Amino acid sequence: MWLKPEEVLLKNALKLWLMERSNEYFVLQRRRGYGEEGGGGLTGLLVGTLDSVLDSTAKVAPFRILHQTPDSQVYLSIACGANREEITKHWEWLEQNIMKTLSVFDSNEDITNFVQGKIRGLIAEEGKDSFAKEDDPEKFREALLKFEKSFGLPEQEKLVTYYSCSYWKGRVPCQGWLYLSTNFLSFYSFLLGSEIKLIISWDAISKLEKTSTVILTESIHVCSQGEHHYFSMFLHINETYLLMEQLANYAIKRLFDKETFDNDPVLDDPLQITKRGLEYRAHSEQFKAFFRLPKEETLKEVHECFLWVPFSHFSTHGKMCISENYICFASQDGNLCSVIIPLREVLAIDKTDDSNRSVIISIKGKTAFRFNEVKDFEQLVAKLRLKCRAASTQYDVSTEVAISSDSTGPPDNFGEQPLACQKECSKTVNTEALMTVFHPQNLENLDSKMLKEKMKEQSWNILFSECGRGVSMFRTKKTRDLVVRGIPETLRGELWMLFSGAVNDMATNPGYYAEVVEKSLGTCNLATEEIERDLRRSLPEHPAFQSDTGISALRRVLTAYAYRNPKIGYCQAMNILTSVLLLYAKEEEAFWLLVAVCERMLPDYFNRRIIGALVDQAVFEELIRDHLPQLTEHMTDMTFFSSVSLSWFLTLFISVLPIESAVNVVDCFFYDGIKAILQLGLAILDYNLDKLLTCKDDAEAVTALNRFFDNVINKDSPLPSNVQQGSNINDEKSSHTKVDITDLIRESNEKYGSIRYEDIHSMRCRNRLYVIQTLEETTKQNVLRVVSQDVKMNLQELDELYVIFKKELFISCYWYLSCPGLKHHDPSLSYLEQYQIDCQQFRVLYHLLSPWAHSANRDSLALWTFRLLDENSDCLINFKEFSSAIDVMYNGSFTEKLKLLFKLHIPPAYTEVVSKTSSKGDELSTEELFYFSQLQVSKHADGKETESGKNTPEKGKGKIDIQAYLSQWQDELLKKEENIKDLPRMNQSQFIQFSKTLYNLFHEDPEEESLYQAIAIVTNLLLRMEEVGRKLHSPTSSAKGFSRTAGDSGPIEGNAESNVEKDPSSPREEHQWSFAFEQILASLLNEPALVRFFERPLDLKAKLENVKSFQLRSRTKL
Repeated sequence: MWLKPEEVLLKNALKLWLMERSNEYFVLQRRRGYGEEGGGGLTGLLVGTLDSVLDSTAKVAPFRILHQTPDSQVYLSIACGANREEITKHWEWLEQNIMKTLSVFDSNEDITNFVQGKIRGLIAEEGKDSFAKEDDPEKFREALLKFEKSFGLPEQEKLVTYYSCSYWKGRVPCQGWLYLSTNFLSFYSFLLGSEIKLIISWDAISKLEKTSTVILTESIHVCSQGEHHYFSMFLHINETYLLMEQLANYAIKRLFDKETFDNDPVLDDPLQITKRGLEYRAHSEQFKAFFRLPKEETLKEVHECFLWVPFSHFSTHGKMCISENYICFASQDGNLCSVIIPLREVLAIDKTDDSNRSVIISIKGKTAFRFNEVKDFEQLVAKLRLKCRAASTQYDVSTEVAISSDSTGPPDNFGEQPLACQKECSKTVNTEALMTVFHPQNLENLDSKMLKEKMKEQSWNILFSECGRGVSMFRTKKTRDLVVRGIPETLRGELWMLFSGAVNDMATNPGYYAEVVEKSLGTCNLATEEIERDLRRSLPEHPAFQSDTGISALRRVLTAYAYRNPKIGYCQAMNILTSVLLLYAKEEEAFWLLVAVCERMLPDYFNRRIIGALVDQAVFEELIRDHLPQLTEHMTDMTFFSSVSLSWFLTLFISVLPIESAVNVVDCFFYDGIKAILQLGLAILDYNLDKLLTCKDDAEAVTALNRFFDNVINKDSPLPSNVQQGSNINDEKSSHTKVDITDLIRESNEKYGSIRYEDIHSMRCRNRLYVIQTLEETTKQNVLRVVSQDVKMNLQELDELYVIFKKELFISCYWYLSCPGLKHHDPSLSYLEQYQIDCQQFRVLYHLLSPWAHSANRDSLALWTFRLLDENSDCLINFKEFSSAIDVMYNGSFTEKLKLLFKLHIPPAYTEVVSKTSSKGDELSTEELFYFSQLQVSKHADGKETESGKNTPEKGKGKIDIQAYLSQWQDELLKKEENIKDLPRMNQSQFIQFSKTLYNLFHEDPEEESLYQAIAIVTNLLLRMEEVGRKLHSPTSSAKGFSRTAGDSGPIEGNAESNVEKDPSSPREEHQWSFAFEQILASLLNEPALVRFFERPLDLKAKLENVKSFQLRSRTKL
């Protein structure tokens, strides 16, 4: 590698470097201790230690080239190399291209200037294609070289950043370097002859957290496959941890959580990931979550400034955050004051000429915001004015043409005639909240509850007069206090839209809902069937959902959302949540509220695996351990809290609390997000702490909590008694203490309000790794349980084989933008079908694992084995099919191994393989491999493939045919062991190839000569037997006289019709010779050498251990 020329004082370096070559202008040196027997003794050890600890490739690379000027002790380092071959290329290039030119110059100074310029030019040329886009490219290049030299990973592996740190091996810290790349966490240390090299793939990490102990003040704990690793002594531990968290979650999304990853084009190209990009992305995600902005927004700029708060008459310090379509402000203490200003609402942006450096933003409604002490305020005003012009133009267009906001939505164009469509749909879409229809307020008869409700409304009106009303209102501590008291019925829909951010989605997508309703009505699929089933179960006691008006509105909203987002479709609990939204919001507003909840506020909650809910349950358990330790000590199994709280999170307590109390919880949720649900959950457990500590089992604890929920009331609720669920309490329950929901929410804020959004976000990221790895472990255990019944391998061997199988799938996906292996990963399929490999991945595993992989035609054997296992011709095989072949190779009897080899050389597995590139011999290119693996599909397109399509249950989306699965399962149970007599006969060309394969298998075997002799004897014997059979089948013979061989005529006739190669030496082509499996088996059994070869015990355990350590390294050679 060429280096930026730097001065080196050779006098002090002679003890560490040895001269290898030199001429008048250049010196090639080797680092002491490298390439010497015994490592160079004590000096070599010390040098190696320095190389590991110091941050300079010029000091750690074993070879370097210096430029020297005559009569000077100062040299310039211009190149270094990880090995002799690399440095020799540089030396030869210098001799051929530079040495002749240097003789032209008159002075040493001119020579040095020329060499420096030439080397810098070479570096610039190399840098065009360099991955390094960092603040210090030179230093990063050096680290990249050391990373590649130390770990030997493929060139496509992108190094993101690196840190100096200590790795704790037991109680001893080892100083070294931590490298974070797109797919791996790597650590390297070399101290006094002891080398530590650690490579952990991000997808294998189940726990990543910052810890603190007596010995380690602050460290990062990494748990991977049951092994624990600790790293400490970081200069910037928070920055390091954030990047590790980002990279781990990137890998998890890409490999395990395909649905989320598909919606995230930013992460689609691993080569574009940089340290700065990851940091920017993390800040952007937190920005969108805090201000509840649409997912398309990204954080562009951040400015520290002061915002003038007119009703408080003071300026609050905070940060102005700017995205494509929004200007947001949050005070230093986020709870004190925050503002969201959509650019579509902005009328003018001005600046003041005074020393305050102020920016004044005027919006509709005669409101202005004044930001003071803004750095570079003039440039900022110019940028914002341009943004406002663009936003106003876009908004004007969007009022005429509807914009489909979801990229994963239906493929149809929704933007043809939205306004006309809205008029047509106005007859079907409700324009009023169901509460106003079914419970209109009686203003003439005001009881005490209605008076309190009017007082609440008045409090909010006062707040609106001070802080503004609508999307750009000031949100202060007073706003939170009013939310905790409960939002008035008449304002609930409006404020839910405002606090959730749904108001922005609806404003930027006019007419969208009406069009989706038109498109989705009448569709029939699995989602709509489930929706119809659950419609009558959604708040069945409420009058609104005992009528066709409420049921129809609920059907339209749920069906429209399932149509908009088919990846979620419909999930249980969505009906309960949507029914409450429809009570207080207009139908279109309820739709956008549902979008906000499912796609932003509760990500990954409403899908098949409910990963989001499981993650938040893990966060809840963590908070219980922190805040209620006495409860943790009493409960032997923390999973109790998960089973109890699942409905709390999925339905926001609506399913466990009376409706009049649950809506207050929803108020807090839309204002504070998941933080409100976690706080309330802790408050409920805290309130029932004494009862729970006396419970002897889980059932008793569940009963205590259910009794508590039955006695939660909302004493200020204006809902009629026939609607309230808490009022319908029998006399026996009335003896229990009533708990007012407002008091409970207030207590949760007072006790647990210190929980920060940032902490919840970090806990979510941390626990997401654990949850997904737990689900993966469950998948593995279920697969092993099924497969273990059909193979002779023990569970440990099967477990290791599964890890290797899955790892190969992932490794093949590490360095490619669109990996076909990931396209087939679908967690909704049965456990066996979730991970499947293609022909190329199978070939790699075959080379690594098969005892027959030393054969010259191993690519052909891998291809035929794959075709044999791929019974449904979809060019994919699952772990059960894969393990069955490996099991026969290692644990099968002589007959089973021979039968496998026999079946590989007859259809459907066998196909003639001819490589297009003769220089590679029997090796097949990837294109050839895929071509030959798919031949069977085209051959039987009209027959077998159609038939198998009828019998195989439909995979993926749409209706699942349960009967087809049951039928397939029954067929597998009744499937008899294959009889060797049922195997078809092997024809001439197939037998020739079979013999060649046996010869290849015996190559370099200790009994090679005797095996070759045995196979020659067997082949000769079989040919003689067939010659006798051919004479018996001559025309002069009577067919009836040979009833014993009548069954052979079928295959012979088939051979005459097949397109196999004819033997030119055969006198009669129609009587081509063929062999039955019994003939070959009987002949081979007569040769002891052949029997010993196939019955020789093979150590599968040792092979698996070797492959696990070699699997990643082999990728660099392939």
